[in-house]
Amino acid sequence: MTSVLLTAQQALTEMEVEFPNLFGGMAINYYRGFKLFGINIYWYGVLIVAGIVLAYLYAMRRATRDFGLAKERVFDVVFAAIIGGFVCARIYFCVFTELKNPGTYTFAKVFTGIRDGGLAIYGGVIGAFIVGYIFCRIRKVNFFAMADLASLGFLIGQTLGRWGNFINQEAYGEVCDPNWIFGMSGSKIATEVEAGALVHPCFLYESVWCLVGFVLLHFYSKKLRTFDGEITLMYVAWYGLGRFFIEGLRTDSLYAGSLRISQIVAGASFAAGLVLFIIFKVVTAKKEIPLYVNSDASKELIERDRAVEEEKKRKKLAKKEKAAPSILGEGVELDDDTDSLLTADTEDDDEVTEEAPVIPEENSESDNKEE
Repeated sequence: MTSVLLTAQQALTEMEVEFPNLFGGMAINYYRGFKLFGINIYWYGVLIVAGIVLAYLYAMRRATRDFGLAKERVFDVVFAAIIGGFVCARIYFCVFTELKNPGTYTFAKVFTGIRDGGLAIYGGVIGAFIVGYIFCRIRKVNFFAMADLASLGFLIGQTLGRWGNFINQEAYGEVCDPNWIFGMSGSKIATEVEAGALVHPCFLYESVWCLVGFVLLHFYSKKLRTFDGEITLMYVAWYGLGRFFIEGLRTDSLYAGSLRISQIVAGASFAAGLVLFIIFKVVTAKKEIPLYVNSDASKELIERDRAVEEEKKRKKLAKKEKAAPSILGEGVELDDDTDSLLTADTEDDDEVTEEAPVIPEENSESDNKEE
């Protein structure tokens, strides 16, 4: 309870961050969060959600046209993958926090302290891919094409989400040269390092690295992608390369013994991604395997979904048109029995009209004779 109250108080406390060597010196004052209906909302969470929304909008724009994926199916997979990603990011963080602090923290204690924060990006990526694969099978979505699209989305989310670390003044690096142009300090950082020291803004390095990676892979995916899963492997290699060096600067890494977990994972990701990229590039070129977006399976599935959607719209429209005015009030629908009865009555009236005798007109000459 004390931890929650402390976090709530910090959200409304003014903070300051400073870049003394950037643009002749720059200082920013801000709050970690704001109140909404009496609830503390943190900018860290807002930025993560914003990154997810932007990534989703980007994916929806390119899903069908460039990757041959039906949008409704993509939505289902993305929704499930987001939940799986958050859960696994939390699990990853809690497991290695317990290993880093044996006897101080327990998994259950850390996991349930949601308001205290704690997400590990590698856990999130792994969880999203696992859950995404399961739902791709359920919804009949090509996993490798979906993974390519999701990888571009990951880079968008990571580019924006890392600024949450800036707001919290966390995930920064070791003390740097006092003249380093990007050296930073802050009201919270100053309480954790030696007086007057500047630290590496690792959040900035990683955000820029992900932004550059997104731009490169965005254009590459439009013209140069030759096999499904290619962008995924390039993302794994690109992010792994950058994270390997950035993680080496951080002071808050998760450890297993004396080894930085994220640095090991990053190095392995870079190596595996690069090797598999080369292998599959060669294999698909020799076998001339087409992209899923150009396959008949993709076109048939999209057309089938489109037909189903059109049928739903047709039925909905037909249901609206069935409503008709009535003596009982407007918009009362006539059931089948009423329609049949009205039809029968109309037919009876027609028959009576047709069988009615015609009375001939009297001859004018007869009238004269009678007179």
